[in-house]
Amino acid sequence: MIKLLGIFSFLSFGWQDVLDIIMVAVIIFLLIRSIRKDSTVLNIVLVLVFLLLAQAVVSALNMRLMKALLGALLDVGVLAIIIIFQPEIRHLLNRFALSSGLTRRTGEVFNRLLGIKEETLGSRSVEELAEAVRAMSAEKTGALIVLQHQSSLDEYEATGDRFSAQINRRLIMNIFFKNSPLHDGAMIIVGDRIAAARCQLPMTNRTDIPAHYGMRHRAAIGLSEDTDADVIVVSEETGKVSFVRNGEIRTVQDMKELRSLLSSVMEESK
Repeated sequence: MIKLLGIFSFLSFGWQDVLDIIMVAVIIFLLIRSIRKDSTVLNIVLVLVFLLLAQAVVSALNMRLMKALLGALLDVGVLAIIIIFQPEIRHLLNRFALSSGLTRRTGEVFNRLLGIKEETLGSRSVEELAEAVRAMSAEKTGALIVLQHQSSLDEYEATGDRFSAQINRRLIMNIFFKNSPLHDGAMIIVGDRIAAARCQLPMTNRTDIPAHYGMRHRAAIGLSEDTDADVIVVSEETGKVSFVRNGEIRTVQDMKELRSLLSSVMEESK
């Protein structure tokens, strides 16, 4: 026992170590909170953590052969992981930024520095959007509507047809009408205007999503996992309305609740 304790006798402990431990703990907490529902990314992180801990142990025990082996594994393994799991790593970094609030805070700082006044969702647009969703829900017209916040959605806008139009219930209903050439895909709203339609969104990789949710719901969850956007989904099968934020989906019970949600989005964007 004394010999075992003697191995760690070289370690010193001061306020820097306390700060170091706290910072590492915060980073680990944010990582776990970001990836707890993504088994693929979680497995990647766990493997890396295991290898790093193993290397620290063999270094402390002066096991030169194992240290060299683990060092080689880490060098090759990290490069292989970056190449093979590039989409998952990108997803992890996006989730980390969203969980820590970096995306929204950075955008706010830059806008203030540059004197940019963001166009935000107005009360008239909230009413027009709510009425359009109510009508499409009653007619069981499928719809996928994205409300952009700080995260850029340019890459998703580029997959569809870009234009700039005032938010209008008739226009929204015409876009999602079944025979419309723009009804497939998502509509993206930026500020107080419709910016694009027929856009393709990333699908979530989660396996815990109930089977009754369709492709629109999976796309909505996927986008909200990678960005801070909110997404409204109208089911083509049931007419039910869902509101998706931060990878979490909730069923909207009535139009009063939808208006309340949209009003909160409007207030947050001010």
